[in-house]
Amino acid sequence: MVSKYTRRHAGQHRDDLTGEHAFGDAGQLLLFFLFLAVWITDIVFRYSTLLNDYVPLAVRLTLGISLLLLSGYMAWAGMRIVFGKVRKTPGVIRQGIFGVVRHPIYLSEVMLYLGLILIHISLAALGVWVMAGLFLHYISRHEEKLLLARFGDNYAAYMRDVPMYLPRLFGRRPKV
Repeated sequence: MVSKYTRRHAGQHRDDLTGEHAFGDAGQLLLFFLFLAVWITDIVFRYSTLLNDYVPLAVRLTLGISLLLLSGYMAWAGMRIVFGKVRKTPGVIRQGIFGVVRHPIYLSEVMLYLGLILIHISLAALGVWVMAGLFLHYISRHEEKLLLARFGDNYAAYMRDVPMYLPRLFGRRPKV
């Protein structure tokens, strides 16, 4: 069955989108499956789960599920803004979650992994989480170079106004 998104966008080049790293999607998928394999294997064989004995399950579940819910919301909000409609005039996206952090979709992926790690603490999976975070940072930087080349000073101003991953609690607020 073909999804509504695929029917609407399959084979269409979107001039309003700038692009991504050639290995971005494949790398993310590979790291996701590696993470799941390590995490699930560690649940079964308990080779690096010693911290589970020291952190109560109620705490782990509360924090983990909260992160998973926030991660899902950020991914949904970011994807909806980027892919929800074709913009007639391409430009720097500053609306919604993109006014809080520049890479909410990648941040949501990092939070997804962390939420799962909190539910069942696996030091081995934590290692894969670090690798995934470094990979996402690498492809984020690549995409920022593409966006700077395309939008120049507008994107440079956006970079000054909006933090890459961690929202500002105080100080300069983004211009909308």
